[in-house]
Amino acid sequence: MLEYVQRVRRVGAFLRKYGFDVLIVIMAIEMALETAIRYGAPNGPTTPKWLAVPAATLIALPLLARRRFPFAAPVALWVVAVVISFIDGRLVPFTTVATVAGLIAAFLLGNLSDRTQAGAGLVVVLGAAAILMYNNPSHTTGELVVVPAMFFVGWLAGFALRQRAAQAEEAEDRAVRAERERAAATRIAVAEERARIARELHDVVAHAVSVMVLQVGAVRHRLPESLTEDKEALIDVEKAGRAALAEMRRLLGALHDGEDVERAPQPGLDNLDDLVERVGKAGLPVRLQVQGDAVPLPRAIDLSAYRIVQEGLTNSLKHANANNADVTVRYGKDDLQLEVRDNGVGASSNDGLGHGLVGIQERVKIYGGEMSAGVAPEGGFVLTARLPLEGQRA
Repeated sequence: MLEYVQRVRRVGAFLRKYGFDVLIVIMAIEMALETAIRYGAPNGPTTPKWLAVPAATLIALPLLARRRFPFAAPVALWVVAVVISFIDGRLVPFTTVATVAGLIAAFLLGNLSDRTQAGAGLVVVLGAAAILMYNNPSHTTGELVVVPAMFFVGWLAGFALRQRAAQAEEAEDRAVRAERERAAATRIAVAEERARIARELHDVVAHAVSVMVLQVGAVRHRLPESLTEDKEALIDVEKAGRAALAEMRRLLGALHDGEDVERAPQPGLDNLDDLVERVGKAGLPVRLQVQGDAVPLPRAIDLSAYRIVQEGLTNSLKHANANNADVTVRYGKDDLQLEVRDNGVGASSNDGLGHGLVGIQERVKIYGGEMSAGVAPEGGFVLTARLPLEGQRA
């Protein structure tokens, strides 16, 4: 059974790749057989049979080279047909398959991506079709118009299909470019948020290290002179702390690349009332609810929680077209839960996650938390975040 399936697949693959070539060969053979069998019929070819049969076979064979010569191959079919018509004007119109081959050649010329070549191909098709009909001694006046028009329809079908394919390719290219731009914008947003977190953590860590250095210095000065080795050890600790502070400042300067570093004290959840007041003055009334027993938080977690609420309200104010918002802060046993809900229409980005929210998502991920943002079933936009507190309490 497996062997049978493999054979079928091989045959299918062969037909997909060479099926049209097989069809061309069959058409050439059919024209040769039709010419040979019907030779001597009324309005049949007048050239000797030994010449008419191979000549009929040659008409379709140029199409075998269409992959390598997409323009020259179908044009060659028409050129061969015209040359044969000057030898025997009855031979080409004698077989029905010759008309099918001409339609295929016209279609291929219309389907060319190069419009100049496609236009030149149309001229060749119309001119060659008219010559073929004119060289046929039994032609009628109507055929001089109808036959070229028929091949024009074949060319037009190829041209229309190519236009549609070109539009599809263009749409796909636009989609790919848009996806790349979105990915690049997301990477930039993540990088900017990481840089911001690094600057904020610098302030948090620098403050802690400064306090440690000061405390070490205070202890050192209180030690009696007899404890020389202990004093020297504390001096080394002070030097290491000051060196660490200096190195952090250098790294922060390199990270900020010459920009002005924000020197204002970093906010926390204690500053939410001020944030709510500012957002309200900007045109978005906000209700703030605090649930659970407020507990001291690590400085970095406290700052990140504030930033999450700040970004949620900024999103509601700028993008959601909301006229009110609710902020809920829940102190759990092992986590801190935040929710910003409004009655607007959601973020402006297609995926409901703006660049600011992408940055906040990165911030939440750094602390091992979870975040979601999107349109609520009952309407409005909801941003939720959970920051774990287990083992991180101040």
